[in-house]
Amino acid sequence: MQCVSCMMKTMAGLLPHRRTLMLHFHLPFYRKSPMSEQQPTSITPSMTLAYQHTRFIMSAPTLAHCPADTGAEVAFAGRSNAGKSSAINTLTRQKALARTSKTPGRTQLINLFAVGDDDHRIVDLPGYGFAKVPEEVKRKWQHHLSEYLHGRQSLRGIVLMMDIRHPLTEFDQQMLAWADEADMPVHILLTKSDKLKRGAAKNELLRVRRALHEWEDMVTVQLFSSHTKSGIDELEKRLNQWLCPTSTTIDDQDTTPAS
Repeated sequence: MQCVSCMMKTMAGLLPHRRTLMLHFHLPFYRKSPMSEQQPTSITPSMTLAYQHTRFIMSAPTLAHCPADTGAEVAFAGRSNAGKSSAINTLTRQKALARTSKTPGRTQLINLFAVGDDDHRIVDLPGYGFAKVPEEVKRKWQHHLSEYLHGRQSLRGIVLMMDIRHPLTEFDQQMLAWADEADMPVHILLTKSDKLKRGAAKNELLRVRRALHEWEDMVTVQLFSSHTKSGIDELEKRLNQWLCPTSTTIDDQDTTPAS
């Protein structure tokens, strides 16, 4: 397995280290200056998409094989065991839309789903931080991920999954660094929140928010549990803001032409 320090050195040239944030997790965290034109983190009125009508479009090995770079899409990312596929299935009220696997890193394709029409998409990125794959596969994945984050014009934001019991790993920090370089807003799901008692989960939420206080211009954080279905409404509001930021409601709307 490629060591974390080697991965960080590989990507070190991406970020100008203008500010250093010492996390409560005892890890050095770097980011560039705040974005001048970043989307606000407050949730504004938006369309309401019917996530239960989400359908699979295709799997792509690289960005070049993805659908046309039009419309709007949100990427779901996270470590292989952070509950990413389960979160997508919970959001869409479908048991097996996104495939889950007990073998971390098994899914190494970009999986795309349409929310209603093809102009509103969810993108399931390969789980990162996987251990049981060859070094060459890891290097290719890192290259394709960086290419996707920097080159995909229709990408509106990233939903980053973190196991609430192990948040802000160095791999998570690298993903945030990539997003920061690409001026891409991030919404963090602290998954498996049901594994902690209510008070402990809230304390962990506050701890992560404090650790990322210098990132508040681009990062929001919430609790989420696929097991108890908690956090779905908050996640939907964030996705609606990114995918269709207008005041129109299109969820199950009457499409009969006016007479």
